[in-house]
Amino acid sequence: MDAGAKFAVSPTRYDGIVISRLLSLALFYFAAGGPVSFQLSDTHGALHTPAEWAGKTAIVLFFVTTDCPIGNSYVPEMNRIREAYASRGVLFYAVQAEPRTAEAEVVRYAREYHYSFPLLLDPRQVLVRLTGATITPQSAILSPEGKLRYLGRIDNRTVDFGVQRPRATEQDLREALDAVLAGKPVPHEFTKSIGCAIPHLE
Repeated sequence: MDAGAKFAVSPTRYDGIVISRLLSLALFYFAAGGPVSFQLSDTHGALHTPAEWAGKTAIVLFFVTTDCPIGNSYVPEMNRIREAYASRGVLFYAVQAEPRTAEAEVVRYAREYHYSFPLLLDPRQVLVRLTGATITPQSAILSPEGKLRYLGRIDNRTVDFGVQRPRATEQDLREALDAVLAGKPVPHEFTKSIGCAIPHLE
């Protein structure tokens, strides 16, 4: 892992940081002139826009970096979740959250870790700002219109830095997806994430 990388714990639901992130989301929405607007390349060179979201039941974003060991340990579970929910109209992306990492390094990383869905290059942190993501790994669920439905951990397998359960006992992202697909409120819209801090652009 890069010596400059920092571990962090995301704020809980009522933390002022979350409130400020949500205010930033509102400002971003109006600055963009309404719904989400972006055009981002993935590690295969394909362009992606919010037009892909139309007609989907939900959009899942996994925020990752190439050098976060906790995040990298979750890639198999990310792939399993995508396999379980893609047929139900859920669209999946990983998002490279560190804007200073060279594109060639991200391409190599995506290939070595066998992501089964697009890994987006987000050099201006459009999606980081949209969701208020602060940690990798962190997952977000959006509506097709770009409304944030969930932000937090994938599950509770990681207890603390260097401490993990043999297997997760709480499947936070899956439970949130099940609620969205059933048309019900997400029981916990924000959960605490443990991992590497996302360096934000000024």
